[in-house]
Amino acid sequence: MKPRITVITIGVADLERSLRFYRDGLGLKTEGIIGTEFEYGAVAFFDLQAGLKLAIWPRKSLSLDSGLAPGTASATEFTLGHNVSSQTEVDAVMAQAKSAGAIIVKPAQPTFWGGYAGYFQDPDQHLWEIVWNPHWATVDEPSS
Repeated sequence: MKPRITVITIGVADLERSLRFYRDGLGLKTEGIIGTEFEYGAVAFFDLQAGLKLAIWPRKSLSLDSGLAPGTASATEFTLGHNVSSQTEVDAVMAQAKSAGAIIVKPAQPTFWGGYAGYFQDPDQHLWEIVWNPHWATVDEPSS
């Protein structure tokens, strides 16, 4: 398999609430909710970086499309990692997320491996790690 991940889809309980969180609260670009003409088709896509989108889709729709019964959600099944270019930017994104209604589960702090990171949960308890890794260049800066 060649690595060609282009969409990360997360199931949400309330599409409108999640749209407001990601669009209005975090400032991610989107055309809003589309696909409402189809039963269980309403979805919103957000531009993350070149070639990668975040999709929010009602859990019921995801369940019906995949054929899997909805299960118990667990915030520790996976994280969405957002790498930034400095400790200051980690703090700024964490503050923006909190202002948007996120739950801060671990305030930003130095990590055991030499970076700086914090965790928040979105309105559906999806876990985001906001991290500065001094060994990685972010997409918008050149690598050394």
